[in-house]
Amino acid sequence: MAKKVVLVTGASRGIGKAVAVKFAKKGYNVVINCAHREAALLQTQKEIESYQVSCLAYLGDMGSPGACEELFAWIRKHFGTLDVLVNNAGISYVGLLQDMSYESWNRIVSTNLTSVFNCSRLAVPMMLAGGGGKIINISSVWGVTGASCEVAYSATKGGVNAFTKALAKELAPANIQVNAVACGAIDTEMNQWMEEDELIQLVEDIPAGRLGRAEEVADLVYHLGYKGTYLTGQVIGLDGGWI
Repeated sequence: MAKKVVLVTGASRGIGKAVAVKFAKKGYNVVINCAHREAALLQTQKEIESYQVSCLAYLGDMGSPGACEELFAWIRKHFGTLDVLVNNAGISYVGLLQDMSYESWNRIVSTNLTSVFNCSRLAVPMMLAGGGGKIINISSVWGVTGASCEVAYSATKGGVNAFTKALAKELAPANIQVNAVACGAIDTEMNQWMEEDELIQLVEDIPAGRLGRAEEVADLVYHLGYKGTYLTGQVIGLDGGWI
């Protein structure tokens, strides 16, 4: 049997890298992407290939329609199909809304939300041709509850959640399931801006008593990508009981 193919955006580090490696360990051919960190992306590619699977690495901004079209052309040429899409590319912005520039707003919307549209739009025809597929969007608890000083981030993740629910209804008759994972506080570089006392307070507020691990997100994403043909349109919280 031909190996299945997964695309993970924002895969040079953190959650995206953990997800890509998880699928590689399970025998999937893997396509990885990031916008800027070429050296880290190539290192991730090398690690994935150590599991005896093929790996394509593409440096480009998934908020750009042109970059996405080029990436998907690569996928069609090398693999001919796509079974699982993991929309993970994302950035944060911490600060007062009144201090946020138009450029910063447009950048976070493009990276966190437009990228999900761009990749999903191109993945769907490939999945239709293959008889089904999975789209998994990496979201955040802030997309459900909102966070002070993270208004733009919260808005984009709320958009991802609504996108997930709507697209799931649209694609369910075609055997394509669409779900999202609303992550809580995960121990990645995205949270390293916090001071030590802030981090201690955060952990105290989480009933599980710790930050989540990127590998725990990867385990859930793999399960959603591998099984569960009746589970669709869900925003699944992974937050240690925090929210």
